[in-house]
Amino acid sequence: MYCQKCGKEIDDEAVICVHCGCQVKGIIPLSGKSWVITLLLCIFCGGVSAHRFYTGYIGIGILQIITFGGFGIWWLIDLIMILCRSYKTSKGEDLV
Repeated sequence: MYCQKCGKEIDDEAVICVHCGCQVKGIIPLSGKSWVITLLLCIFCGGVSAHRFYTGYIGIGILQIITFGGFGIWWLIDLIMILCRSYKTSKGEDLV
């Protein structure tokens, strides 16, 4: 499992993270999708919603293409969410 605070892998039966010392409350699902790749796709290919397709949001990706990224507003919101690390995959998993 992974620590909820630092995201590092810890023993499944751990009560305290050996890396950061916080109390472990449960498992955080990690997607295996890269935060850096998602950010770069958003910056350089945001107009064609490449970051949405990469993270599994196919339907929203198509809508963003049709509306030109919500006329730039939708793209900007996605960029801010990715930078703040609050952007998740379509399955609700955190980016690595």
